[in-house]
Amino acid sequence: MPPIQGLKLLDLSRQLPGPFASMLLADLGVDVLVIAAPNDVMGVGIPMIQRNKRSMTLNLKSPEGKDIFNRLAKDADVILEGFRPGVTERLGIDYPTMAKLNPRLVYCSISGYGQDGPYRDKVGHDINYLGYAGVLGVSGAPDGPPISAGVQIADIGGGAQMAVIGILTALLARAQTGRGQFVDVSMMDGAVSWNVFHILMHLISGQQPQRGKTRLTGHHPCYAVYETKDGKYVTVGALEEHFWKNLCTALGVEEFIPDEFAEGPRREEMFRVIRTKFESKTQREWLDTLGPIDICFGPVNDIAEVFEDPQVKHRGLLPVIDGQRTLASPLKFSETPPRTPSLPPEFGQHTAEVLQQLGFGAADVERLKAARVI
Repeated sequence: MPPIQGLKLLDLSRQLPGPFASMLLADLGVDVLVIAAPNDVMGVGIPMIQRNKRSMTLNLKSPEGKDIFNRLAKDADVILEGFRPGVTERLGIDYPTMAKLNPRLVYCSISGYGQDGPYRDKVGHDINYLGYAGVLGVSGAPDGPPISAGVQIADIGGGAQMAVIGILTALLARAQTGRGQFVDVSMMDGAVSWNVFHILMHLISGQQPQRGKTRLTGHHPCYAVYETKDGKYVTVGALEEHFWKNLCTALGVEEFIPDEFAEGPRREEMFRVIRTKFESKTQREWLDTLGPIDICFGPVNDIAEVFEDPQVKHRGLLPVIDGQRTLASPLKFSETPPRTPSLPPEFGQHTAEVLQQLGFGAADVERLKAARVI
C-alpha cells in the first residue's frame, strides 16, 4: 500500500513541471485526475510521466464544463495548474473562486517567475530561468560560453519538486488548521535556491564566482571530467584530502598530494599529467582499476548505458511494465512503497467513468460529447 491514501488531485498542468509533480504524487498513492481540453494538441502529454494517473477531457470555457469542474473541485484535496498568471482568473477557476467552493482546497500554481513581481507576465523556458538565476553564468569552461545542463533543472528541480514539497506541506498545515491555501511556485525562484553554493561563495568572499573557476565546476584536478583512451569519459570527485591522496597514489603521482588546490603553473602541470594518465587506458580499464578504491570515481554514461547500469537495475529505476520500459519512483519506503508504475492512460480514457461517478448517465455523456463539453 502506498504511503498516501484517499487524496484527490485535479491536474490542469501541461508541459513538464506540473505533470512531473503530479506523477511523483501519483506514485505515492494520490488519485490524480488529469484534465485537458477535448482538442488539446498535446494529447496525454509526455507519456512516461503520466503513469498511475487518470485522464479526462473537459472544456473549461463552456458553462457546463466549468460546472462539472466545480463539482470535482468541491471533492478535491488539491488543484495543480501551470498556466501563465491570470489565465485561471479568466477561466473562473482561480484559487479565490475555488476556495469559496472548498475551503480545505490546496491550490498550487507553477509558473516561470511567480504570481507577482516585474517578471510575472514574461514567458520563459528552463534555459531562461537558469540564466536569470545565475546557474548558466557558472556553467561551462572558463574560456567558453555558458553551457546549458542536459536536464531541466528549473523545470523539475525548481518547479516540479518544489511543487510537491509545497503541496505536501500545505496538506500537513491543513491537518492542523482545517484550511487549505494557495501555493505559488516559481521555477526561477527554485533555480535561484539551487544555486546555493555559488551564492554562498559570493556572500562569504564578496567576489564574483567565475565560470569554470570554482571547486565544483572543474577548476581543480581533484574534481573534473577526464577523457579515456577509447574516447569515453570518467568523473573524479576527490575533493576531500583522503580521497585525493588515494587518487594520487593509485595514479602514481604522489608528488601532487600536497598541492590539491594549487593555482597557476602547478595546477596546469597537474591537469596535464593526470589527463595523460587517463588517456593511457580505456574507460572500462579505469573502472576496473579505480572502481574498487575509495576515491569518488565513475563513468560518464550515455543514456543506453544508464539502462544497463547495474545499480540502476538493482534499484529498479527503469522497469519493464507490460512490455514497455518506463520510469519508477526514486523514493524507497520500508513499510509503504510507492505504486508499481502503470502505463499512461489514453487521452480522455476516464472521462465517462468520472462523469458517471458524478451522477451522469450514458445519455448525458453522449450529449456532452456532442456539445464538445468533453
